[in-house]
Amino acid sequence: MSKQTIEFAGEAVGALMPDNGQLRFVAVKYSVWPLDGRVFETPEDARRAVAMLQALRQTGPAVRRDSRAGPTSFAGRSEAKNSSVVSSS
Repeated sequence: MSKQTIEFAGEAVGALMPDNGQLRFVAVKYSVWPLDGRVFETPEDARRAVAMLQALRQTGPAVRRDSRAGPTSFAGRSEAKNSSVVSSS
């Protein structure tokens, strides 16, 4: 096993380094930083993970709308914007 470069959309985003019979991902771009250090069985597994991560970044996180509380993430945290209240006397 030798090291391999992983590309996405024609740009090198990471490298796979041999590690005890598997391949450890080394991120070289911030867009794939969450995969840094992750171990893969095959180069195709790493490419698939990069593609899924990039697709998630393009579509954004899943958000559930609750008509009573406004936008809420699946984790249950409110994403409502901060607002200030001004009172006049």
